Amino acid sequence: MAKTTPRLHLEAELSADRDIPLSREQGHYLAHVLRLVPGDAVEVFNGTQGAWAAYVTEAGRKAVSIRCERLISEVMAPPDIDYLFAPLKHARLDYMVQKATELGVRRLRPVMTARTIAERVNLERMKANAVEAAEQCNLVFVPEVLQPVPLPKLIGDWDPSRRLIFCDETAARANPLQALAGLAIPAAVLVGPEGGFTDEERRLLKAQPFVTAISLGPRILRADTVAIAALAVVQAALGDWGQG
Repeated sequence: MAKTTPRLHLEAELSADRDIPLSREQGHYLAHVLRLVPGDAVEVFNGTQGAWAAYVTEAGRKAVSIRCERLISEVMAPPDIDYLFAPLKHARLDYMVQKATELGVRRLRPVMTARTIAERVNLERMKANAVEAAEQCNLVFVPEVLQPVPLPKLIGDWDPSRRLIFCDETAARANPLQALAGLAIPAAVLVGPEGGFTDEERRLLKAQPFVTAISLGPRILRADTVAIAALAVVQAALGDWGQG
């Protein structure tokens, strides 16, 4: 079996022949978990300067460093689609962030609704899960994680040039691809909490000219499942899944 080259997301600038000392956590991972030694290959990216072939130059107990060699892939930002969601708790939020990253969102933003259960959102944990998904899935881009915002403020400050696709469990059952026909990016997908949006929130959303409500079928889905279903539909209709 061919050896897989480890991938790391770095905060550092990347350029040819640049030596980069790794953080304690990343150094431990390469030297003590993967047991890499000087000369072993790694791939690194920082989300803005593409992916680079690199190799380990130092793998000691106190310091681990790598050196960039050459650019192997330009940065590839996904279609301009945001994912907006009522926060979930712990492991389910981790899963949702990872899957949304894999499915190619440009930005992630928690939205506080009347029935949102999680009162606080750990943005650093969200960023770490997005990075982990990008490392594992050969992505060169990491979505931006934005500050939480209450739903009324989100709507009040909305840029109407961006279509807001609202996953509405009360919408008439119809093919969501047909509902999205004729729309274009930029766009955003909005998913509510486990208890759903209140009637007042639903009226607020449906009153906006920039909102399109879609149904995701006859079954009630968990919020983390909705992320996968909704983003797959939107990528197929508006994003890069339909590009030949």
